[in-house]
Amino acid sequence: MTRGQLRVFLGAAPGVGKTYTMLEEGRRLAGEGRDVVAAVVETHGRAATAAMAEGLETVPAVTVNHRGLLLPELDLAGVLVRRPDYALVDELAHTNAPGQAHAKRWQDVHALLDAGINVLSTVNIQHIESLNDVIEQITGTVQRETVPDSVLRAADQVELVDIAPQLLRGRLSSGIIYPSGRVDAALSNYFRLGNLTALRELALLWLADEVDSALKRYRAENGIRNKWEARERVVVALTGGPEGQTLLRRGARIAARSAGGELLAVHVTSSDGLRDPHPGELAAQRALVEKLGGTFHQVVGGEVPHALVEFARGVNATQLVIGVSRRPRIWALLTGPGIGATVVRESGDIDVHIVNHPAAGGRPVLPRLGGALTVRRRLSGLALAVAGGPLLTWLLVALSTPASITGDVLSYQLLVILVALTGGIWPALFAALLSGITLDYFFIQPLYTVTVATPEHVLALVLYIVNAVLVSFVVDRAARRSRAARRAAAESELLASVAGSVLRGEDALGALVNRTREAFNLRCVRLLAGDAVLAAAGPGQGTGVPTRLPVGDRAVLELSGRDLQASDRRLLAVITAQLEVALDLGDLAQTAEGLGSLAAADKVRTALLAAVGHDLRRPLTAATAAVTGLRAPDVQWSDRDRAELLATAEESLAALSDLVTSLLDVSRLQAGVLGVSLAPLDAADAVLPALEELNLGPAEVELELPADLPPVLADAVLLQRVLVNLLANALRFAPPGSKVVLAASAFAGRVEVRVIDCGPGIPVERLEEVFVPFQRLGDTDNLTGLGLGLALAKGFMEGMMGTLETEDTPGGGLTMVLSLPAADIPAVSGMPAGDPAGQPAGQPVGESGEDRSPGMIRRRAGGRVRGRIGLPG
Repeated sequence: MTRGQLRVFLGAAPGVGKTYTMLEEGRRLAGEGRDVVAAVVETHGRAATAAMAEGLETVPAVTVNHRGLLLPELDLAGVLVRRPDYALVDELAHTNAPGQAHAKRWQDVHALLDAGINVLSTVNIQHIESLNDVIEQITGTVQRETVPDSVLRAADQVELVDIAPQLLRGRLSSGIIYPSGRVDAALSNYFRLGNLTALRELALLWLADEVDSALKRYRAENGIRNKWEARERVVVALTGGPEGQTLLRRGARIAARSAGGELLAVHVTSSDGLRDPHPGELAAQRALVEKLGGTFHQVVGGEVPHALVEFARGVNATQLVIGVSRRPRIWALLTGPGIGATVVRESGDIDVHIVNHPAAGGRPVLPRLGGALTVRRRLSGLALAVAGGPLLTWLLVALSTPASITGDVLSYQLLVILVALTGGIWPALFAALLSGITLDYFFIQPLYTVTVATPEHVLALVLYIVNAVLVSFVVDRAARRSRAARRAAAESELLASVAGSVLRGEDALGALVNRTREAFNLRCVRLLAGDAVLAAAGPGQGTGVPTRLPVGDRAVLELSGRDLQASDRRLLAVITAQLEVALDLGDLAQTAEGLGSLAAADKVRTALLAAVGHDLRRPLTAATAAVTGLRAPDVQWSDRDRAELLATAEESLAALSDLVTSLLDVSRLQAGVLGVSLAPLDAADAVLPALEELNLGPAEVELELPADLPPVLADAVLLQRVLVNLLANALRFAPPGSKVVLAASAFAGRVEVRVIDCGPGIPVERLEEVFVPFQRLGDTDNLTGLGLGLALAKGFMEGMMGTLETEDTPGGGLTMVLSLPAADIPAVSGMPAGDPAGQPAGQPVGESGEDRSPGMIRRRAGGRVRGRIGLPG
């Protein structure tokens, strides 16, 4: 019997459309004449999903009584008896109720596959076993229903049903995914934008890995050896030497430049066992590979370059990173090209990066310009002249004939050229004079004397010496220019690296001081302003008198370690000029920062004066008029009129007191002297006083407070002020007959309180303006205060290490979200384990998350007495 095929629709989160896509494919197959049945389809009350399921033959579910709950489960026996071509089985990770044939639904699916039935199923990324710990870190929820990775990897097809996180949240807000009563909790917990983005990335990466495995199998089965650049794959060659960590970090940076890049480290062990790496270094490098998210491999090969290239081709590598050889140069000259050159030659279409490292000679320093050639080279040239002259003379005398004079001259000319190339002009001049005398003594008639018989021989000898001098001069000058060019390049590299450090946001002074020490090979470099050390690099001053260079009239650059040459001081003049500019820029930045705060304070003061001119005049004028009228001796007021005037004065003075209090609060916020006393606080202990202060009851406010809401870390007085302000605003803009909802939830160590109204909301372009002082919606209503409320509320929240943000209310309106740190974080932050939107743990659930337990307690404000609400006192 042919085993059935498994096709899985993978999603990043509930509501992306997995079940809908599965039903759509089932209808397509049925339209082609295939026998299709719906074995298990969870519509979760979604109309579009239910409509798509209509018309498909359904195998009725069996009902299981579990702890008083009637749970529908897959009728495995019924599907096996029916034996369709295709069975649609939703929710692959589902846990079956006790008493079923298998504990997990994926085991039921395997039974159907063994019977030759093709299966279409669905699963969310959070239910994959290997990702369980990652999902908990992202969402704060432990997933108890998982499916082994091997089950999905054995599937014949895995298709991703993808949707943008913003669109998914839009579906949730419109009530397509969950009932309206669960939308707010879902949006503020599992369905946060960051959570959905991370889950989507996990789903894409998991599927990409599966596709990559399939690609490897295909290439192996078809004998394909050429690389296919499906993704960036970087192989780092490790020798077990000290340069390994440098190479690994460079390889990791290369792999990180492209999405999905992969890092592989390989160590080639010689089959003869002669190359034995340092075990401690190799173990440390292996740990670093794992820390960087890569994999470590070890292979055995007789020829290291060939084994390395073969491994790179085997893993379909696109980049190969190797280090510069640690062999001395003289050894490289004697033994020929090393591993790096061979790897480059054999790599073909694999890019090879040869990386420098400290073990290959350390960081390059600026070459000195004392002489064109070093003393060592001059001594080498002199030694060549002293030793080569007699040897050449002995050889030429032994082979001398009357016609060999031309060859003798050219031989000595070659010796002079070799000495010039080796030691420069002075050893070459010595060799030219010595060879001229030798030619005259041993080869020009009369022999064995320094007498020249013919004038032509004198001219030839002079020309010979001139040629030797010119060749020596050319070689010496070329050496000078070569060293000058190398120094100019090093200086340019130094200045470019300093500029790059500053542009990348590094400390300009620190970058300049560090690069100065490295470039000039100094022990210590310090930038001093009097006795203060502005920047320093190096272990200490050391012995000797340091060199001190002025940096403008404000600082001194102190250099210790060696004497500086004139050429060094020329570049140091440029560096000190840059240090002076960096100091000036630092002063300007501090001045600008001070001016910025002054400008902000001035702006607030200007706005305060503008506000005082109008908003304070109104209550002050009203109170003054009422009191003046009451004290008028020529007016007789009735009791009703007197009471009215007193009420007006009282109301105006109360408004004036509120305005002055707000102004003082703003002043304290601007001055940074807001007094905050943080302590663990039950959210209800701030909510109830706020309701009492506004005299609000169940007709105006509806409370949604979870029973297990942890206490928050807050200042009780400031939090009450914030809640009073937000509730007053929500009530002012809420439509008549509607209620303001005050809901709370806990997630990932924080508690969120949401004040929700169904009013007109705020245009998107003006959302940021609501927290600016002296802003009112439309700036037309002068009867509602100075427009300081939300600015103060945001300042108070930030003073309590919290945040205040705005969100659109699903269906219209504005939601103000207060977030505060939880003072006591429960074992599982956020929602109970189970369904991501709030399903309690310990119950068989699907992604619909029906609330089958009193996990969320809905309460209504009961006036001004705390006991009426039943909250803890």
